Amino acid sequence: MTQDELFKVLVAHCKEYGFIFPSSEIYDGLAAVYDYGQMGVELKNNIKQYWWNAMTRLNENIVGIDSCIFMHPRIWEASGHVGAFNDPLIDNKDSKKRYRADVLIEDFLAKIEEKMNKEVEKGRKRFGEAFDEAQFRATNPNVLREQAKYDEVHNRYKKAEDANDLAEYRQIIVDNNIVCPISGTCNWTDVRQFNLMFSTSMGSTAEGANTIYLRPETAQGIFVNYLNVQKTGRMKIPFGIAQIGKAFRNEIVARQFIFRMREFEQMEMQFFIKPGTELEWFKKWKEQRMKWHVNIGMGAENYRFHDHEKLAHYANAATDIEFQFPFGFKELEGIHSRTNWDLGRHQQYSGRKIEYFDPEEGAAYTPYVVETSIGVDRMVLAVLSHSYKEEKLENGETRVVLSIPAPLAPVKAAVLPLVKKDGLPELAQKVMDDLKYDFNCQYEEKDSIGKRYRRQDAIGTPFCITVDHQSLEDGCVTVRERDTMSQERVKIEDLRALIDKRVNLNNLLRNL
Repeated sequence: MTQDELFKVLVAHCKEYGFIFPSSEIYDGLAAVYDYGQMGVELKNNIKQYWWNAMTRLNENIVGIDSCIFMHPRIWEASGHVGAFNDPLIDNKDSKKRYRADVLIEDFLAKIEEKMNKEVEKGRKRFGEAFDEAQFRATNPNVLREQAKYDEVHNRYKKAEDANDLAEYRQIIVDNNIVCPISGTCNWTDVRQFNLMFSTSMGSTAEGANTIYLRPETAQGIFVNYLNVQKTGRMKIPFGIAQIGKAFRNEIVARQFIFRMREFEQMEMQFFIKPGTELEWFKKWKEQRMKWHVNIGMGAENYRFHDHEKLAHYANAATDIEFQFPFGFKELEGIHSRTNWDLGRHQQYSGRKIEYFDPEEGAAYTPYVVETSIGVDRMVLAVLSHSYKEEKLENGETRVVLSIPAPLAPVKAAVLPLVKKDGLPELAQKVMDDLKYDFNCQYEEKDSIGKRYRRQDAIGTPFCITVDHQSLEDGCVTVRERDTMSQERVKIEDLRALIDKRVNLNNLLRNL
């Protein structure tokens, strides 16, 4: 199964088992908008809880807020979103489809990179333990040819990006025969800018209404509340403000399922620091955030840093934590040293002094900021895409299983009476009633035990607890582990401790 085929299967699996649904589906859906089903919302909430606790419980100098989606329109003028929050768009005249020009070029570069990696893997298989990757990349003619092509396109792209040269974007696309995925042609329009913010009106009458915006990010809600939090919490530099919330961007090229949507959720933390210490804190938060990701258990090899060559106007350092999705390494989280640009701009536009008096320095200054920002929906997709597996069993059957890290799994345990008679459902219900206060559990008695195991595998349940006739005599049940399918007899009174050891989020936090 190719990665593209795997991704299509995953999307279908998410709908079939109640993780993610196309929004407004009975009305033929709404493009790039999705609803979380009964399993998806549990997974999403577990991810958010892991992030929130890691930020606010483990760091005594980080607190949380929840700011509004609607904010004063001047905020978005100060932040630069009204004037400069644009994407470079290009249309294919034959398919009538619209694309982000920068994404087309980046996808083209990714394909070149993939070709080089395939050549490297061929060399690795050919030479075995004697393989020297650095030497191979420096001498293999196929790799050198592709590397030269990559460098040439990459350098042109970066210059065009730095200069905001829309004509050069188009020329790069034409010169490299980058075609529309639908029509297969290179019949492109000129590239133009498109603002991504959704606007609406606030007021009792149309004449008296004010234009306001749905927030395109949650960070500004933190910045405009800096003074409130600092003063009421008696916070001392360095300190952080964390927030989880919805954001909205009118993405013209929303794609790849929940990777890029028009309505999405962010987990952001702004860390306020003394000017001059920002690069030191930037390094610390890079290390801490990577540790948070790897700690989940999805393999350190599936993550990498990608340092920004072109920095945003507000930043003096920036990196992305990328994850290996089925469609390649893509951004999962951003870490940015934002200097004092945001607070300075809000001070300018609001006319309010936004400073911190440092008792150690005996002076006031506008704090610098290091930001960590992760997309909740992308995190959900990372977990689901890494966890989805199709396993061939010894009897020739195929088992579909979501090997979701146990603390994040939507359902922690399923309680299954072997048959629906002889007092087994009654005992199983007692087990369920005992566990449901500590864990999200499911009770299921329909179909054969094998089919029930398969359903629980498909939603990622770490433990299946089977109540059989022997349970009535010895007070023990059979516990089946999801990933290994191993089974053991366990006393009913020991179930809580056994499950808690594997699924408790606090165990993840202790490893940080």
